[in-house]
Amino acid sequence: IYCSGDKVAGRVLVEVAEVTRVSAVKVLACGVARVTWAKGPAQCRQEMEYLRFEDVLALEEQPTDEDGSVILRPGNKYEYKFGFELPQGPLGTTFKGKYGSVDYWVKASLERPACPTQQVKKRFEVMDPVDVNTPELLSPVAAKKEKKVSCMFIPDGRVSVSAQIDRKGFCEGDEICINADFENTCSRIVVPKAAIVAKHTYLANGQTKVFSQKLSCVRGNHIISGTSESWRGKTIRVRKLKPSILGCNILRVEYFLQIYVSVPGSKKIILELPLVIGSRSGIGSRSSSMASQTSSEMSWVDLNLPDAPEAPPCYLDIVPEDHRLESPTTPLLDDPDGFDSPIFMYAPEFKFMPPPTYTEVSAAP
Repeated sequence: IYCSGDKVAGRVLVEVAEVTRVSAVKVLACGVARVTWAKGPAQCRQEMEYLRFEDVLALEEQPTDEDGSVILRPGNKYEYKFGFELPQGPLGTTFKGKYGSVDYWVKASLERPACPTQQVKKRFEVMDPVDVNTPELLSPVAAKKEKKVSCMFIPDGRVSVSAQIDRKGFCEGDEICINADFENTCSRIVVPKAAIVAKHTYLANGQTKVFSQKLSCVRGNHIISGTSESWRGKTIRVRKLKPSILGCNILRVEYFLQIYVSVPGSKKIILELPLVIGSRSGIGSRSSSMASQTSSEMSWVDLNLPDAPEAPPCYLDIVPEDHRLESPTTPLLDDPDGFDSPIFMYAPEFKFMPPPTYTEVSAAP
């Protein structure tokens, strides 16, 4: 993985099966941010260039003709060396998302008289370092929100939530400690939860496209009417993530800690605390060395999303036939989150006693 100002060096190896005249071997290095999506019949498209380097390579100690071409012979390996320096200043971190990407690559081209140009392309990764040890990212972040709940336009109490985290900047493997207070005075059972959410913002042709994805989630206990709950040091781990991309004009990658309460029959109450995912671990991190050692393995397409909860055993396998219900489960709480299982209440089925057995007797003598 390279950073701004680093030197990139490499070589192009050429082998031929027969005597071949090569006009030129060229190398092109590019770094481009691209955003594209379809909006009806039109295409929204935008590009931003970070790097462009071109060079014509030469073989050392190899005679050339007047036109600059060389003769390559089979059985030999010809090595063309190249090198360039990445620009100073901010560079977009290598990234691939749903509507855009930031790519860096080197392309070598071999030109021969009266023959098609042969090309080979090699990608490389660039990271724009994000230091989470700055005073701004080491400062606490807090928020609070309250929602009035109603049923058929009749007031039904309120639900409130307040939360705080000790800092804003984190790295892979860090634990986010959450302090939060929840209060429920409505008549419904509510469920507090927290999740790390990635938000990708794409800008092209004056239009904006936003894609959000929940990465990991934790939940608390159910809060019945008239009660409250507090979290003190509840943790959620920062999984394998790309660093935040905040300096690109057409593409942004942001992260948030969402602390929210699911209220049946009503919209969720959501608090969003901004996070910055960095490449250098912050003070008090339990995993600073791990974050630096594994930075070269970071990839957005490889998010370890939480596995789906294991399905419960089949109803028919655990309940005797004479105790089975016609409709065994009735949802008690509407919980649309994919990370949680719904809660059910069990209502016994009312059964009438069967009539006594009888036999038919023929009326004929």
